[in-house]
Amino acid sequence: MVSSETTCTLIGGSLIVLLIAGYFGQHLLPAPKPKIIGLDLGTTYSCVGIYHAISGLVEIIPTQRNRSCLPSIISFLPNGSTLLGYDAFDHMETNPNYTIYDAKRFIGKQFSLESVEKLQKDYPFELVRTDQGYVEFIISENGTRITPEQVGSLLLKYLKQLVEQHLKIAKIKLCVLSVPAEFDDLQRQFTRRAAELIDLKVERIISEPTAAALAYGFHKKENVRYVLVIDIGGGTTDVSLLSVQNGMFSTQAMAGNNRLGGQDFNQNLFNYILTLVEDSNKKTDSLFLQHLRIEVEKCKIDLSTANQCLIDSKWIITREKFEEINQDLFRKIREPLDRIFAYINSDISGDDDDTNSRLTVNNIDEIVLVGGSTRMLKIRELIADYFQKKPNVNIDPDVAVTHGVSIQAGILGGVWPLNVSATEVRTAVEKIHIEI
Repeated sequence: MVSSETTCTLIGGSLIVLLIAGYFGQHLLPAPKPKIIGLDLGTTYSCVGIYHAISGLVEIIPTQRNRSCLPSIISFLPNGSTLLGYDAFDHMETNPNYTIYDAKRFIGKQFSLESVEKLQKDYPFELVRTDQGYVEFIISENGTRITPEQVGSLLLKYLKQLVEQHLKIAKIKLCVLSVPAEFDDLQRQFTRRAAELIDLKVERIISEPTAAALAYGFHKKENVRYVLVIDIGGGTTDVSLLSVQNGMFSTQAMAGNNRLGGQDFNQNLFNYILTLVEDSNKKTDSLFLQHLRIEVEKCKIDLSTANQCLIDSKWIITREKFEEINQDLFRKIREPLDRIFAYINSDISGDDDDTNSRLTVNNIDEIVLVGGSTRMLKIRELIADYFQKKPNVNIDPDVAVTHGVSIQAGILGGVWPLNVSATEVRTAVEKIHIEI
């Protein structure tokens, strides 16, 4: 009969062997390749990321021109070829009628004929309203149409292929997708369809603010109760107040301006430079205008780290001048912040006891910046002054959402090291839309 002492020795020895095997397995054997990817299909830019087992690191897959994200633009050329991303951006002036952007604004959303006619004034390409109220885009002279979800699928396909090439695997079949917190079930369904059109199964859809908060691991911090996510992208500004409790995120309030983003800052600078152009012929030259748009975008980016930039080798723009040109837009950044607090406190009366329970800027534990436009130093200064604390910018704002959905993808994939999974509780909160 085996003694209890011998049994303990055998068990102890087995555990040591397992620990040693686990150590060498983690450090010597190659890590399993990610099976689920994280996708952020954005209004202006789209990105893809993967979560690496063992190291626990998130990798954002570079896109064109070694950028972390891809412009959500597709250009359908007369010769039948299709360009995406930066290549499509280069044709916005030369092929404006068939270069599609902002498709995400229309996905899964129904419009009246009057609203489509009003929106048409903002776009050079033709919008067509279907009998069901959805919008499609004309992409050729013979009237060929494409739906917003098909535009999305082309972008997702490109990003998926980048991962496959990067990992040297035949096919990625699973993903986690992010969507704006305000998206209803129909918009989420149509976004899911964009992935399914390229045989990509969506394992989970999470809201963009939750993804950003997940990227910073706030669901694991006991002292975090309220997180404010400020997302200023290329075309929109969104502010979301999240409540965090026991690893669960729930949206308490949303406010934003769907027509305030980096493109608007670009347009103001673009218009200013045009006033400096002396050659009137250049003001109607599509090639020059396209070149100028590229220069303006580069200048705006440079001013986030430098005090001045040079446009077209002749015009010096200082950060002070840029801020002066865009002073009205900078002022508008405060409005959704004010509206968030007004909304959340709207059901509290003026009694002294209730006044003490009001949510103020002092109750916000963490502030997260999302979107490339939050790199502008003036915006960061405005937010820091508003809350009297610095926002979180340790993760590149361009990819904070992608970072979060990639972590969620890793959690769902069950890879090591295991993370605490965040749960998103959907609420019936409606976004406060700030009209221009």
